[in-house]
Amino acid sequence: MSDLPRKAVTRTAKLAALPLGIAGRATLGLGKRIGGRPAEEVAAELQQRTADQLFKVLGELKGGAMKFGQALSVFEAALPEEVAGPYRAALTKLQEAAPPMPAASVHSALAERLGPDWRDLFSSFEDKPSAAASIGQVHRAVWHDGREVAVKVQYPGAGDALLSDLTQLSRVARLIGPLIPGLDVKPLIAELRNRVTEELDYALEAESQAVHAEEFAGDPEIRVPAVVHYADQVLVTEWLEGVPLSEIIASGTQEQRDRAGRLLARFLFAGPARTGLLHADPHPGNFRLLVDEGPAEGWQLGVLDFGTVDRLPEGLPVPIGTALRLALQGDAAGVLEMLRQEGFVKPTIALDPDAVLDYVLPIIEPAAVDEFRFTRSWMRAQAARVGDPRSPAYALGRQLNLPPSYLLIHRVTLSTIGVLCQLDATAPFRDELLAWLPGFADEEALA
Repeated sequence: MSDLPRKAVTRTAKLAALPLGIAGRATLGLGKRIGGRPAEEVAAELQQRTADQLFKVLGELKGGAMKFGQALSVFEAALPEEVAGPYRAALTKLQEAAPPMPAASVHSALAERLGPDWRDLFSSFEDKPSAAASIGQVHRAVWHDGREVAVKVQYPGAGDALLSDLTQLSRVARLIGPLIPGLDVKPLIAELRNRVTEELDYALEAESQAVHAEEFAGDPEIRVPAVVHYADQVLVTEWLEGVPLSEIIASGTQEQRDRAGRLLARFLFAGPARTGLLHADPHPGNFRLLVDEGPAEGWQLGVLDFGTVDRLPEGLPVPIGTALRLALQGDAAGVLEMLRQEGFVKPTIALDPDAVLDYVLPIIEPAAVDEFRFTRSWMRAQAARVGDPRSPAYALGRQLNLPPSYLLIHRVTLSTIGVLCQLDATAPFRDELLAWLPGFADEEALA
């Protein structure tokens, strides 16, 4: 795999070095505080240096290290600007690319999976990958019938690398956690680990993508490439041209940002309602804005990578929409009761309903207005509010529980909102809730 660390012992050593570096910087920071520098200034410097090291290591590795880096990258908007700024480019790179494996390795994998005459399936095949990510890389090609296709090839040993990296990262989760206030890193790593088998199974991915492609065929706003062919560790889909959201985040026009934001919000809620599946990997590298010569209202959102999905045959759970509606109506007792019924508040925990409502309302502000401007400053304010140990919201949040059935829904929703804030998009979020979220529009009070 080119110059990537290939041996498990090398990968483990790089990841194991993370807490040592963090501990060393903490010791240095203590010395600086004793020397008279302000604690806040030292803490910010330590956080920035720690983040620099973390994303440098994650960016050098494929497998679970990069998968974790991609999952973290969507929460970049929650970081203080003085910390986020210096390594925002590194996060964007994590979302879009990784060093590729050599052409000879790709050819060997295709011969093993598609047969020795694999080249007969293609009119042409580009050896240089168009994208390289955490467990596989994508090559542009032309199928034998003339269709342009994307050929996704899994890295040899990807499964072992995923499990090894995530196991190692779980051991240092408490040290990584403070980088992003309000985010509990350990459950995130555990959930990624639990999904390893599913993500490595390209037959499952092909099935999930085919369901979406069929449902959204001809849709004026969402496009999903059709599945052309698949085999063990190889997936061939139609090629999708477009501008990656990571590029729009970096340098897009406001018109592009707003259109991408609106369509991303639509897909978050319409996807489960229409397919019974929740796309569970919403980092910017998995989305394209299909910009053409016409007005922005005609631009589509292209959606890629269905390796991780949550199966929701009935769509998103009704209690989510119901609790949102009750909160916006100011029904504090109703919100607390709904949270208790769904397991967010354990029977032994006593909470003040008004305090719960005060905790929830700032988070659901996008659902309260016709259009909402998603910004990094808003995301940072929310993260600081629930992540600051001095805040009443922090104390209340520590008493809440996240039921396993809601874990992936929670992460996907939070991640999508993080991307919307990276986009700095204005979007009619409430309209999408009214159209697609069960339970939200059940009463006339919100009409």
